[in-house]
Amino acid sequence: MNFIEKWLSLQIDLGSFDSRAAIWSFAAKMSFRAVILACIFSLAGLPLLYAFGILTLSVSEAVKLSVAFSWLFGGAVSGALALVTGGVIRDLAVSRAEFERLSQTDALSGLSNRRAFNDALDSVQGEASLAIIDIDRFKAINDRFGHHSGDMVIRGVSDILREVFYDCHVVARLGGEEFGVIICGGGIAQRLALVERARMLVGSRGIDCQGQVVSVTISAGVAEFVVDRRSECVYARADNALYMAKGEGRDRVLHEQSMILDDPHETAEETGYPRAVFGAVPMRS
Repeated sequence: MNFIEKWLSLQIDLGSFDSRAAIWSFAAKMSFRAVILACIFSLAGLPLLYAFGILTLSVSEAVKLSVAFSWLFGGAVSGALALVTGGVIRDLAVSRAEFERLSQTDALSGLSNRRAFNDALDSVQGEASLAIIDIDRFKAINDRFGHHSGDMVIRGVSDILREVFYDCHVVARLGGEEFGVIICGGGIAQRLALVERARMLVGSRGIDCQGQVVSVTISAGVAEFVVDRRSECVYARADNALYMAKGEGRDRVLHEQSMILDDPHETAEETGYPRAVFGAVPMRS
């Protein structure tokens, strides 16, 4: 009985309707099942038709007629309906995928949005760094060149971040002129080098705003994902590093290891690093 139920059921995976071939395959399966079912029911009903004298054809002719009508009505009609249904399902699947993409994409920059960033932040595994990046003096850019130019600056910086970090890392616009990057793999020095490269490219290229090149710089704070450190703590330390980078003159990348502990009673378990690491690194002047 379980075998029959599995055979009769046609599991529909919305992700599989990504081509016309998949729809035709779905229609063929539906048509085949419909023909088999129609043949079974029509042949099963022949004895009753003979018993009540409704059918006067010979048995062989009746069987041929049943099979023919099964293919004609069961196969052709169900196949046509399955094609239409498959097309509708495919459209729904495409719409669902597009809606999901848009729900996790920042409309202005084309990067991931805060929602997608938070999801990625909670699922980080292995060695990785978090960089919080902010455009320096962005309000002054808006005041001097206008909000449209400010939007173009955000797009320009987003393009550079996308170029530097590409698809192997998570790059998101967190809101306003602030960005978040989850940098995976490699060592701390390699990950820091990527952030530094992004800073240098932004500062050297400038952003074209309606024919006028606007000089832009960014500051960044970087923190590490380490064992037993919550993502909220990583974010807070990267944000603190960014705050200090701003205070030290902007246009720089500051790693959390360059900061001393604000609270001398903070433990190694809370920071994720041995206390000696922080004590060995001097503050920036």
